Amino acid sequence: MAHDPSLASLAPAVLVHLAFASIALVLGPVALWARKGSHGHRGFGYAWVTAMVGAALSAFFIRSSGSLQWAGFSPIHILAVVALVGVCSAIHAVVHRKIALHRRIMQRTYFAACVGAGLFTLLPGRYLGDLLWHHGLGLM
Repeated sequence: MAHDPSLASLAPAVLVHLAFASIALVLGPVALWARKGSHGHRGFGYAWVTAMVGAALSAFFIRSSGSLQWAGFSPIHILAVVALVGVCSAIHAVVHRKIALHRRIMQRTYFAACVGAGLFTLLPGRYLGDLLWHHGLGLM
């Protein structure tokens, strides 16, 4: 059965998470491809890190009721931990002037926690997946 497509049907934690995750998804490439060391790179980087931390922390307030869950946490919650560890590790690397390591960690964190998690949310039966497949494209 398809979910109610309105944002009003979503729990506040989901709305907060969706906002942070959307911001992180958009800002990530800007921060990653801005000239390194520039004000733009740093500014968008700080904003992206804030959005990532917000998305990761808010994910822990979203509980699953599906069959693949433990105490309300599903496998996608692992990506919230990956995001937090990645962001902290990248900050540690840049503070210690390990710029190449910082770059690799940030790229991997973006692709795992933003792109990977984003693709997972497009599965049928999930809110965004149902919006796309059922309501948007009329396929399911």
